[in-house]
Amino acid sequence: MAEASSPPPPQVSKNRKHRKDKPWDDDTIDHWNVTQFKPDEIKGPFLEESSFATLFPKYRERYLKEVWGHVTSALDKHGLACTLDLVEGSMTVKTTRKTFDPYIILKARDMIRLLSRSVPFPQAVKILEDGVECDVIKIGNLLRNKERFVKRRQRIIGPNGSTLKAIELLTGCYVLVQGNTVSAMGNFKSLKEVRRIVIDCLKNIHPIYHIKELMIKRELAKDPKLAEENWDRFLPKFKKQSQKPQKKNSEDSPLTGANAVNGEAGTATAKTKKEKIKPKTYTPFPPPQQPSKIDLQLESGEYFLKPRQKKMAEEQKKLQKQQEHREKRELERQTMFIPPIEDGTASAKKEKKEKRKREAQDNDVVDAQSIDKTKDDKDAKKKKTSKDK
Repeated sequence: MAEASSPPPPQVSKNRKHRKDKPWDDDTIDHWNVTQFKPDEIKGPFLEESSFATLFPKYRERYLKEVWGHVTSALDKHGLACTLDLVEGSMTVKTTRKTFDPYIILKARDMIRLLSRSVPFPQAVKILEDGVECDVIKIGNLLRNKERFVKRRQRIIGPNGSTLKAIELLTGCYVLVQGNTVSAMGNFKSLKEVRRIVIDCLKNIHPIYHIKELMIKRELAKDPKLAEENWDRFLPKFKKQSQKPQKKNSEDSPLTGANAVNGEAGTATAKTKKEKIKPKTYTPFPPPQQPSKIDLQLESGEYFLKPRQKKMAEEQKKLQKQQEHREKRELERQTMFIPPIEDGTASAKKEKKEKRKREAQDNDVVDAQSIDKTKDDKDAKKKKTSKDK
């Protein structure tokens, strides 16, 4: 009876059916924790020498010469050697017999890469610590237009570097924009966010949208109740609102002045024309099959041409189109130099001149008569006044 009441054994998947327990199958071990590598853990030197080299621009030469002593001492603590070649313009790091950490060479490679991308030495040396990673994002090939690229790159920095500072505070990363690259330092999760913000910014999505999203996520993370819930309902959803250009139809555009009267009659006739639809004759048979591209080529004889002949024919068509376009443009240019048409001939001009002279003479006669009349009126008035006295 006791055997019947016991619970059934837990079901094991096919993949783990024949798997034996391992020493690290323990809940107390944190598998995500990066343990520190100590010199005592290695028995002897590495069998092979590993080395990495990177080039640096000319303007970084002076700074690297000043700082190279500090770089050498920082790498010497981890048993690494480094060389600075000013003739070639390169930096090299390599392992030695004293190197004990097998992964430190990759960290040193990242450090010289950051130094070449204008990251100051006190910041770049932090990459040698555990838990600090870097990402050099190439942005130079994302846009063709140089002016547009400069404007969008400036958006990452923002006014007085405010946008860049907000990104650094929310992600917990160090970010530096230099030339055609953006250098970032931090943990993997934060670096992923920085890369998304930078690439989206160059794809014309403003960083402020991502900053708002990160701020909301930061507040939601503080609440333990929402730890296992989906946050999509809290996050803002931005949609691109682009207005479609309105088609300017002659019918829709309002008419003014004298055109308004004629336009009303015109629109009425146009409406009646639109309304009249001719009824189609019914045929029980399907419409005839349209010729395919190959049928048309067979008909014209183009199908049997050789590739070279086809290419020549295409080039000929292209040249013909170009010639037609050139002639059209030339005609448009010539119209600018055609003199305007003048009304009347030479005889008509003479008649106009004579007419103007006659009108001027008539005006002079009228003026003289009016002056004489006013004088006579004045004399008459004077005589009247003298008689009264």
